[in-house]
Amino acid sequence: MARDVSQLPKAHLHLHFTGSMRPGTLLELADKYGVHLPDALTAAEPPKLRATDERGWFRFQRLYDIARSVLRSPEDIQRLVREAAEEDVRDGSGWLEIQVDPTSYAPRLGGLIPALEIILDAVETASRETGLGMAVLVAANRTKHPLDARTLARLAVRYADRGVVGFGLSNDERRGLARDFDRAFAIARDGGLLAAPHGGELAGPYSVRDCLDDLRAERIGHGVRAAEDPRLLARLAERQITCEVCPSSNVALGVYANQRDVPLRTLYEAGVPVALGADDPLLFGSRLAAQYELARSAHGFTDEQLADLASQSVRGSRAPREVQERLLSGVKEWLAS
Repeated sequence: MARDVSQLPKAHLHLHFTGSMRPGTLLELADKYGVHLPDALTAAEPPKLRATDERGWFRFQRLYDIARSVLRSPEDIQRLVREAAEEDVRDGSGWLEIQVDPTSYAPRLGGLIPALEIILDAVETASRETGLGMAVLVAANRTKHPLDARTLARLAVRYADRGVVGFGLSNDERRGLARDFDRAFAIARDGGLLAAPHGGELAGPYSVRDCLDDLRAERIGHGVRAAEDPRLLARLAERQITCEVCPSSNVALGVYANQRDVPLRTLYEAGVPVALGADDPLLFGSRLAAQYELARSAHGFTDEQLADLASQSVRGSRAPREVQERLLSGVKEWLAS
């Protein structure tokens, strides 16, 4: 009998802030603030998305922006973070690094600094109340000016002692060269933060190489398109660069036609560390444990290999050493059960 993947200790390294929201919470907050939601956000099934062309990506971003518009007060932020933590605990996560661009929330929360402080306070409270280890990865938007990214990098470094552990770069990787953001990432690295940009999702292997060469990435958001370049795979494996692979997201956005096409096993067998992530459960319909179920059902991963994936997620995290050791011990216990 297969072991319960929701009981497998793991770390969650690829979860976006608004995208972590429960559908029911979105409906309640939209009603509270009189926000009209399109049918795609109110249906029982996740919206039909395809982001491989600009029109599809624009639609995805529009849905995300509408969902974000219901987060208007510190109480809303606290609720979102607490519920995200509760969902992760239910899925066996012992450490969550949630990704956020505070710029998007600043207009309704009193500015950039108050917005980040509200988010960090919410993370600290949720962690204390749920027992889940939590940290924040501040992400810049690739479609905005690189100077904005530098501002965010300085802000992220300023709050490195308050729970910010990394700096990312999200949105459409087909727009904006990685090298345009090298100064921002240098600021973040010099401040002790992990460099974890998105790459190799909507764009090909070159996007991953650019993240490594221009941004000195230590972790890659997605990275699946690296599977198309054996030399790049070898490089990722040699340097032990963790790729945050999000199987449900990859298919929902049209990067791959079906789950069996997601090159999870290709990366894994090449020796590239993999941390499974849920990306945006609100829009893609499944959370963290479901990604492990997909690894089992669609990719034929054994329980031993699932345990290895969980261990890789922990080692790829910025969790404190004692947290990592506890989770890795839990992985061994799960496998021995």
